[in-house]
Amino acid sequence: MKRYALEALKNWKNKPNRKPMVLWGARQVGKTWLMQEFGETEFAQTIYANFDTEPALCDYFQGSLDPHRIIKALEGHFGKDITPNNTLIILDELQECQRAKDALKYFTEQAPEYHVIAAGSFLGVSEGKFPVGKVDSLTVYPMTFYEFLEATGRERLLSVILERDVEQLDTMKALLSDVLKTYFYVGGMPAVVRTFLESNGDLKAVREEQKEILAAYRNDFSKHINKTDIPKVRMLWDSIPYHLAREKKKFIYKEVKSGGRAAEFENALNWLINTGLVYKVSRTLTPRLPLQRDQERESFKLFMHDVGLLCAHSNVDISSFYLPEPRIFDDYAGAVTEQYVCQELKSTTDTPLFYWGRDKGNAELDFLIQYKSHIVPIEAKSDINTKAKSLRVYMQEYQPKIAVKTSLCMFRYDEPLLSIPLYMLESMYGVFEDLGL
Repeated sequence: MKRYALEALKNWKNKPNRKPMVLWGARQVGKTWLMQEFGETEFAQTIYANFDTEPALCDYFQGSLDPHRIIKALEGHFGKDITPNNTLIILDELQECQRAKDALKYFTEQAPEYHVIAAGSFLGVSEGKFPVGKVDSLTVYPMTFYEFLEATGRERLLSVILERDVEQLDTMKALLSDVLKTYFYVGGMPAVVRTFLESNGDLKAVREEQKEILAAYRNDFSKHINKTDIPKVRMLWDSIPYHLAREKKKFIYKEVKSGGRAAEFENALNWLINTGLVYKVSRTLTPRLPLQRDQERESFKLFMHDVGLLCAHSNVDISSFYLPEPRIFDDYAGAVTEQYVCQELKSTTDTPLFYWGRDKGNAELDFLIQYKSHIVPIEAKSDINTKAKSLRVYMQEYQPKIAVKTSLCMFRYDEPLLSIPLYMLESMYGVFEDLGL
């Protein structure tokens, strides 16, 4: 499988002021595969140290953290010479060895010629002391729709999308819709995509793999957290599909537990967000830069990190995805579509996501992002012929330079409204550049 993050790692490899690289991301998004693939394709040899499967490796980081001493110890253990530029040193499951975390600082200061890359669970790596400012970092997300197309052998279809040939795309709209719906069901977790490929598209096998991942996550809820917060984390996690199915998707604690309050769930919510399994999108009533200053911390939406896992967690059946038009999916279509848009935006931009809404009235806009000096409103729809009422209200009130409606519509630009198909969303920033924004 091709992961676009490999290009970022190649750029890191050649940086003149390179520091040790730390990969962030939720469990099972493919960090280990990415590091090993990077080592195999870009280096003569790889040293792979996993502190979970070989806890004794942590002994080499006890005592002096002189990187040259550590290099010699690793050379003895693995029986290989470690040479700059030719060897990639992988430190996996870093959360299991605090001293290995500490050592990254000294590789930056005393041995920058070595290529060191590390990863672990999102929360586990960030816990405890960490050499802030002494490492480079990259967040790994589930596979995007474009990556899914390449993994499933649809490179030519992707090239048509990237060329933005409206006439050709129009003739392929049925195929594009079907492939997108398949991605909605399968999602972007690498193990699930691999199961989809190896089983020749057996969606029952896909769902079984998704359920195993969800079960593993539930088991993780008992790690790195106070016992009193474990049931709260599970309640929050289980309530996400319900909240996303609502017309207004604002998260309400009383819907999680009768009489529930923010103070009661604060620690559990922060833990869940810090694992990378959940994205929090806060509301702003007044869209102005920077968007963070007017965010309402108690008004927010929660999304999972993968659309396929959301469908599995919600027990959405595959038959729901192939209903005749105009009901493209089912009554859960809005939730699935908004989840997809959220994770595509997260994987393609470093800027935080927000949404806009009013306490009174029905106007609620799905997302707001910052692009350069512009605030860009985005409304997501699951069908073709849909009315973007909230987007029109926002445009009339705030006169944005660019506004985006994404659905199964065809690609079109009627200044300032950009209509971009859901399957082309990953190209949105490229379109902005072409428009001279």
